[in-house]
Amino acid sequence: MDDWRAIVGGNVRQLRQKAHLTQEQLAFAAELDLTYVGGIERGRRNPSVIVLVRLAEALGVQPKDLLTLER
Repeated sequence: MDDWRAIVGGNVRQLRQKAHLTQEQLAFAAELDLTYVGGIERGRRNPSVIVLVRLAEALGVQPKDLLTLER
């Protein structure tokens, strides 16, 4: 079974870097705590659907893009 927290975290980090945002800027745009965003990116947090939507909106992508498993 895939570790979905790691998949989401990796996708958030990749999309954030592609958008040239710091974790702090993303956290502010998504109205989330900076340490929470860092925990998501490291695969240590299990974000809710609401948090995924906030992150996706802040990154300018669809929520499904945070769940896409690249193989």
